[in-house]
Amino acid sequence: MSDPSQTTDAETNPLLKAWVTPFATPPFNEIKPEHFLPAFEQAFADHSAEIAAITNDPAAPDFANTITALERSGKLLNKVAAVFYDLVSAHSNPAILEIDKEVSLRMARHWNPIMMNAVLFGRIAQLHENRANLGLNPEQLRLLERTYTRFHRAGAGLSDEAKTRMAEINEKLAQLATGFSHHLLGDEQDWFLELGEADRQGLPDSFIAAAKAAAEDRNMAGKAIVTLSRSSAEPFLKSSARRDLREKVYKAFTARGDNGNANDNNTAIGEILKLREESAKLLGYPTFAAYRLEDSMAKTPDAVRDLLERVWKPARARALADRDEMQALITEEGGNFKLAPWDWRYYAEKLRLQRANFDDAAIKPYLTLDHMIAAAFDCATRLFGISFEERKDVPVWHPDVRVWEVRGPDGKHKALFYGDYYARPSKRSGAWMTSLRDQQKLDGDIAPLILNVCNFAKGTGSEPSLLSPDDARTLFHEFGHGLHGMLSNVTYPSLSGTSVFTDFVELPSQLYEHWQERPEVLQQFARHYQTGEPLPDDLLNRFLAARKFNQGFATVEFVSSALLDLEFHSQPAANAQDVRAFERRELEKIGMPEEISMRHRPTQFGHIFSGDHYAAGYYSYMWSEVMDADAFGAFEEAGDIFDPAVAKRLHDDIYSSGGSVDPEAAYEAFRGRPPEPDALLRRRGLLDDAKAA
Repeated sequence: MSDPSQTTDAETNPLLKAWVTPFATPPFNEIKPEHFLPAFEQAFADHSAEIAAITNDPAAPDFANTITALERSGKLLNKVAAVFYDLVSAHSNPAILEIDKEVSLRMARHWNPIMMNAVLFGRIAQLHENRANLGLNPEQLRLLERTYTRFHRAGAGLSDEAKTRMAEINEKLAQLATGFSHHLLGDEQDWFLELGEADRQGLPDSFIAAAKAAAEDRNMAGKAIVTLSRSSAEPFLKSSARRDLREKVYKAFTARGDNGNANDNNTAIGEILKLREESAKLLGYPTFAAYRLEDSMAKTPDAVRDLLERVWKPARARALADRDEMQALITEEGGNFKLAPWDWRYYAEKLRLQRANFDDAAIKPYLTLDHMIAAAFDCATRLFGISFEERKDVPVWHPDVRVWEVRGPDGKHKALFYGDYYARPSKRSGAWMTSLRDQQKLDGDIAPLILNVCNFAKGTGSEPSLLSPDDARTLFHEFGHGLHGMLSNVTYPSLSGTSVFTDFVELPSQLYEHWQERPEVLQQFARHYQTGEPLPDDLLNRFLAARKFNQGFATVEFVSSALLDLEFHSQPAANAQDVRAFERRELEKIGMPEEISMRHRPTQFGHIFSGDHYAAGYYSYMWSEVMDADAFGAFEEAGDIFDPAVAKRLHDDIYSSGGSVDPEAAYEAFRGRPPEPDALLRRRGLLDDAKAA
């Protein structure tokens, strides 16, 4: 007898009913874990039937019956998956995580026969070969090229034997990636450090308030704890005067996924690398990095290595000089110890106070979450003419989630924007943008539902959430991604919003960060949470002067992670089966300062192992930074950071065009030339070090 809770009845399963909510948004208040598997079953069946109809169409292939039909297929699957993966990442529970294990395998089993369907690929290839004679507009031509590339790179042209093996690899990789992210979440949920009164030396009031809120989230009301969320661990390492506790927190933070327990990720990494290497070789590439980078702006591993090494040398030199100054500071204070990785942030703050008379704690009271959200919105209004109005009638997945309606310059509805800002145990660490529905115009004007998810520390009682400068930058970064989704203006869903090369997708987000640190923006929106007083000019000037401080450290921790990612996917997988030894060897090779840890050690490197979106692609942030540093120069040259003509080009060529235009052509249309590489070094304050190197 079937389980009555696993209902497939479209009348009772909210995922299968029409959504009679504002803007047809997901009715999160009605959706329960048991609704997902039946909804996925129905969605897989519907999509398979749609694909079969396209594949078996007796009519000769044309753009409408093949490419457009593919774009229209899978609507229910997209709808169900978007809701499910939002909950997996932002508000999971044991039932959701258990379902995730099954869904990840079923998803691979569903897509493998589609992406490797020889008959379907034959139709696409025929159109691709004859593309010059089809009378297609530029967006249609781009869609045809991207569809052909996607199927070709998935193995649609392989022999039957190779396809069978590729399908097995894809299934296993899906399971391993899901396991990796569940392990990471498990280690993060299992660990905390309780702070007694004697353990709070040096910690600002704003941190203690956040530590109390974190304890409340874990049903430990009245206590204060440090967690392994980056928004908790890093501020603790920066402020705590207790060296013994800094060491504890640092070691726990960098050991996530590497503790020899049930959440250990070492074995999974070895398996993932072997399978990726095998899949690349099946497709005719020497390494996974070569396969991955062919379909990017960078094109080759050598081009990526050149960029990273160009930045590595001056960054390392700057970091070593800072290290020596911090060691001198320790000696001056009478400290009889060698600077260790858990000391770096603490002494860097002291050094910054000495050099620039500035520390983060001084500016934090002026950076309330609400004011920084308002600043991000205001910049978008001034640049693109869009407006934001909070809605209380849209269902959300957690009471802390807020929703705004976004209207275009014409006053018409353009998008909904969901902000889920606070850290909690049910949410994976980090910050990200995603969507519940993408913009498209294939069948009517479909407005997007865009999400920003962050992990900021929550205030308690009457205390608001106060952001560090890094947090405020993260908010603007994710909102830049959000704008890429909200301003999208394309016809076809596959080209919508952030559907662009990985090393281009960070341009709209990183570019938007520039506005957050501008005096014009901070003078208006940085206000003291208790008095409402604006940021004093003196403090603002000291903040701006201190921005380039510690850039050696920040660049070293990023570039070392990016180089390790590249080596993992460029060298034979056999070299990396002992993950710790591989990590040690590669870091020695580049001369990694022992006082600095990578931003992401391998066992917690979700970007590259919780899926392959950034695999052999973590460098993308820096590739995009070359462009974003150069792109903001267009506003500076115009003498107005909201210059209407530059903003219009930015809107038309970058934010609204999605994946409908080749990224190099899009950038050059906006800037009038290719990016100037020195802009990145200049922005990070490393240009002089680079010239000296």
